[in-house]
Amino acid sequence: MWWFQQGLSFLPVALVVWSAASFVFSYITAIVLHHVDPLVPYISDTGTIPPERCLFGIMLNVSTFLGMATMYVRYKQVSALSPEQPSVLRLNRLGLTLGWMSCFGLCIIANFQKCILYYIHVLGACLTFGVGAIYMLVQTILSYLMQPELHSKAIFWARLAVFLWSSSSILSMFVSSVVLYSGLYGTNLMQKLHWDPQERGYTPHIISTVSEWSLAFSFLSFFLTYIRDFQKISLRAVVSLQGQTLHESPRGSGAGEQALLIAGSI
Repeated sequence: MWWFQQGLSFLPVALVVWSAASFVFSYITAIVLHHVDPLVPYISDTGTIPPERCLFGIMLNVSTFLGMATMYVRYKQVSALSPEQPSVLRLNRLGLTLGWMSCFGLCIIANFQKCILYYIHVLGACLTFGVGAIYMLVQTILSYLMQPELHSKAIFWARLAVFLWSSSSILSMFVSSVVLYSGLYGTNLMQKLHWDPQERGYTPHIISTVSEWSLAFSFLSFFLTYIRDFQKISLRAVVSLQGQTLHESPRGSGAGEQALLIAGSI
C-alpha cells in the first residue's frame, strides 16, 4: 500500500495537488495567450479572461469541496482523540467553522472575477486568506494542546512555522497593496493586467504579487502537515433502511416496518 493510500491521507494530497494545478494551469494558459505578464502576475489576474477564467473557476470550485472535506475529517479526528477536553472541543468546533468560511471565500474567488466584481472578489480573498489564517492559528494551538501525548512536537513546530510564513505574507501583501492603491501611482490599477518595469508603482506591485503567491503556497504547505495524521483515520457511513420499499408506508403498518432492517458500512 502506497503512503497516500493509508487512511484518508489522499484527501490533503488531492487538495494540495489539485489547488496547485489550478494556479499553474491558469498561469500557463494566461501566459501563452499573452493575457498577463510572465513575471509574477496576481493569481486572480490569471483567472480573469477566458479561457483561463473557465479553467480557474471550475478547478477552484473542486478545491473548495476538497478543502471542506479535509477540514471535516480533521474536525472528526480531533473530536475522537480528545472527547473529554472541553477546551479542545470548543476550539475544534471554532476551527471547523472558520475553515468552512475560508472555503466559502475560495468559492467566491472562483466565481466572481477581479475585473468584473472587484469588491466581491476582495471579500472572497479576505475570507479565504484572512479567516483561513485564523483557522491555521486554531489548528496550531490544537496541535500544541495535544502534544506530546497525541501530537508530536515536530508537527506543532511545523504548523507554527507555516502559520508565521502565512502571517508574514499577509502583512507584506497588505502593506504593499495599500501603498500601491493609495493613489500615488494612478487610479484603476486594480484592473491593470500588464505592467512595464519602468512604471511608477511597479516595485510595490511586484512585492504584492510575490506575497500573494507566497501566501497561497503557505496555505497548501499547511495542509501537507495533515498527511501523516490522516494516515491514521478512516470514516465510514452506516446505511439504514426504515422500510422494505421506497413507497410511503400505509398507515397502521406494524412496528416491524419502522425497525432497522439493514445496517451496513461503506
